[in-house]
Amino acid sequence: MTEKLLPRPTDAELAILSVLWERGPSTVRDVHDDLSSTQATGYTTILKLLQIMTEKGLVVRDESQRAHIYEARYSEQKTQRQLLTDLMERAFGGSPAKLVMQALSSSRRTSAEELIAIRELLDRMEGDKK
Repeated sequence: MTEKLLPRPTDAELAILSVLWERGPSTVRDVHDDLSSTQATGYTTILKLLQIMTEKGLVVRDESQRAHIYEARYSEQKTQRQLLTDLMERAFGGSPAKLVMQALSSSRRTSAEELIAIRELLDRMEGDKK
């Protein structure tokens, strides 16, 4: 049985989800204040996007208070995993190795801490297969 695919968020929706993952449940004003510190975005734009995201099932809305509270429906990790799986299938023929090789050979330098974490993950994965 395959896991139900989550709705694929747009870049703007991902920016909002990032705020919700960091802040937790938030009002439109909270999200707007956070995003407007790094990008020019109107309050009504954020409101409209959150309404769309509610319809898509990306966020849940608590209407019990005067100011509605929005919360990400899925965890950051679950969303990232879904997006990565989708990218791997579409761009790398379903090959995790091709995806990882491209990611590690990109122009962005991988830090020593990241390499250690990757080695630890690979060691755990190898241990699970024995």
